[in-house]
Amino acid sequence: MRISRIALLPLAALPVLAVTAPAEAATAHRKLVVELREEGGFAGLRNRVAVYTDGCAVLSRRTGPTVRKCLTTAEWRALRGSLKHLRLGRSESRPPGADFIAYRLAYKGHRATRYALPPTWQPVVSRLEKVLVKYWSPN
Repeated sequence: MRISRIALLPLAALPVLAVTAPAEAATAHRKLVVELREEGGFAGLRNRVAVYTDGCAVLSRRTGPTVRKCLTTAEWRALRGSLKHLRLGRSESRPPGADFIAYRLAYKGHRATRYALPPTWQPVVSRLEKVLVKYWSPN
């Protein structure tokens, strides 16, 4: 009897290993691809869209909850296509006045802030804003 218990002991540990390994693997592969922050204006805008390598996004606004939603295959493909043409460049200094929206983009380890969108930023910002409008809900 003792020999059978010893032989079955390694088999009893297998289900535990099978359950924990995929969860750890999924967490390890989730890295930030792009992040957009829109802040400012008289209304006090504060939006954030962060898209990760798994194709899912974390969305938040000044009021309401933070939401995690996954992009459709078409949305994810279109965003990656727009990102290929993105050139962050240098940040702009804040213009005088109070009613300006700061667009902050983070991509490939670089960050930049602009108050007027350059041509390479427009498709990326537009797609990320559409994702925010489509998937963020205050409920």
